[in-house]
Amino acid sequence: MTATLPMTATLIDGKAFAAGLRAQIATQVQAMKAHRITPGLAVVLVGEDPASQVYVRSKGRMTREVGMNSYEHRLPPETSQQDLLALIDRLNADPAVNGILVQLPLPAHMDEAAVINSIDPAKDVDGFHILNAGRLATGQKAMVPCTPLGCLMLLRDHLGSLSGKNALVIGRSNIVGKPMAQLLLRDSATVTIAHSRTANLPDLCRQADILIAAVGRALFVKGDWIKPGATVIDVGINRTDDGLVGDVDFDAAKQVAGAITPVPGGVGPMTIACLLANTLTATARANGLPDPEGLTP
Repeated sequence: MTATLPMTATLIDGKAFAAGLRAQIATQVQAMKAHRITPGLAVVLVGEDPASQVYVRSKGRMTREVGMNSYEHRLPPETSQQDLLALIDRLNADPAVNGILVQLPLPAHMDEAAVINSIDPAKDVDGFHILNAGRLATGQKAMVPCTPLGCLMLLRDHLGSLSGKNALVIGRSNIVGKPMAQLLLRDSATVTIAHSRTANLPDLCRQADILIAAVGRALFVKGDWIKPGATVIDVGINRTDDGLVGDVDFDAAKQVAGAITPVPGGVGPMTIACLLANTLTATARANGLPDPEGLTP
């Protein structure tokens, strides 16, 4: 009797895909500059959260690398909400600024929803404004949250058509879970949304051709929950004593899945790349140009 060797999933290399995406964006930025249009991204950071400072530096560097203008606004933690909203008003009115991103989390004394919804929806490159959420949910043209957009790009690249696939999204946040489900529905997948309190979660996972884990719990999804041959997208970034890990038990899952994103190096790099893609799209729309090819759902 011949022993069956465990399969090892194909790694979905988000880092490499994101690098190619940024190169594509840089080419399209140069084409815009030939028409005297330079995309501009403004990032606003309130406070001194160390992780946020790292993200903002990285966003600024990559924005400049693709040829866009980067505008960084760093405000002290005691900044009033009124002063922050006044800055956003100025950025909304500035024609040199095509995209506005307010780095989250905000200090506790600020109303996050009020701040996000003060951004011009056309410049809301995070895709969090209530109008963009509504447009996405109803199938209209919208700015799409960066992480779900990146996940969709990886899925399309690996699988081609998603039509008819059973897709399970674990997580119901406004930032990832809900918009991810909307994007999968747009591509004609059959979508189930689950979360940490779903009663029969392991059984639902075992039926999923596509599994998106965005629950924010380290190693939450076990290897024996995975349907053999499934495509697994792990959105989780959890800091542990052993380093960064995802929401999926990667070592166990890769023996069952057909393809899986690693953590780090999977979804993470796609988020900033898609922020740049959204800025390019916003610039095109502001100037009456067609949406850049391949950068929108």
